[in-house]
Amino acid sequence: MRASSPDNEAAILIAAVSGRALAESARRGGYVPLVTDFFGDQDTLFLADAFVRLNGDLALGIEERAVLDALETLSERHRPAGIVYGTGFERRPHILQILAERWRLFGNDAKTVAKVKNPAILSSLCADLAIPFPQWSLSKPGAPSGWLAKRQGGAGGSHVRPAQRVHGAREEIYYQRKVPGNPVGALFLADRERASLLGFSAQWSSPTPRLPYRYGGAVRPAALAPSMAQLLSAAVDRLTAALSLVGLNSADFLVDGERFWLLEINPRPGATLDIFEPLEGSLFAMHMAACGGILPATLRYPEGARASAIVYAENDIPSVPVLDWPDWTADRPAARSMIKAGQPLCTVYAHGTAAPAAKAIADQRREMVLAWASGRKS
Repeated sequence: MRASSPDNEAAILIAAVSGRALAESARRGGYVPLVTDFFGDQDTLFLADAFVRLNGDLALGIEERAVLDALETLSERHRPAGIVYGTGFERRPHILQILAERWRLFGNDAKTVAKVKNPAILSSLCADLAIPFPQWSLSKPGAPSGWLAKRQGGAGGSHVRPAQRVHGAREEIYYQRKVPGNPVGALFLADRERASLLGFSAQWSSPTPRLPYRYGGAVRPAALAPSMAQLLSAAVDRLTAALSLVGLNSADFLVDGERFWLLEINPRPGATLDIFEPLEGSLFAMHMAACGGILPATLRYPEGARASAIVYAENDIPSVPVLDWPDWTADRPAARSMIKAGQPLCTVYAHGTAAPAAKAIADQRREMVLAWASGRKS
């Protein structure tokens, strides 16, 4: 089935590891979200017109049969205009081709995702476009110190580890030389030819001994010199045209003084969606418009800075207590659900006059939630 172009109040399928942010932005943009994800958090269930929980292993990503069954169930009582996907398909982009044969796909197609997540193709493209990209290798370097091991199609930083920790050949692993710098993300809309940069965010990790690069959160705006902002924006423009990117995308860089390196492109809406929501309209609606070739003229954001941070359970939580969740939290688990150590518990937000203040408040709120969830006094 191929639906006509959507308008407001159109039902839209959403598939992702976590679909809450997309569902919230879709509601704000006037769409009716039909969601499948791994969590089924309280706010996702509230936002979704229909929801089906995805079966499968969170660490392995979204599986073909599970997501097809879930989407077919969601489509039974609706006529969805199409599907928008989030994280979870990078390791298996062929699933996107299967989905596109059944529903209209609003976002980058399977071939584009496969290209973007192939280090050989991406590094070669960066060389052609004069965009710095770290040295990489499919085989483990003889002297692995100073190298990282990454999983092709990995997302969220949990798949990244020092190269010396990897033993034996693994098909999905590639190696990337470490480079200095601070992580900066660029969020942008694209229409296959042009990019409309929405802004830059500074990002940080939430490390554990086993997962030293696990994604922790982000704050906008990132502190960038105007000259560096121009360099990164120009790189995004060239990548968009070369790859024919469409809709919401993000690019992850490391910035070190006057130097930068591209680390990866995320060819779908990602973790910074919430902190870049504009005062008027929604990024979801802008994603849909960009897929139709329309980019926004200007965007207005709330004054000051905004941060978001992932709260990971430090220990097993056999039964999440009944909590009166404050409005600065999202992705709230159902009461009495079980959360294993290391799994996401929720997301916290914070505003501040500047980025450091917003991040400090987010860190404080993260500690408060951990205290509540464990029964400690905050």
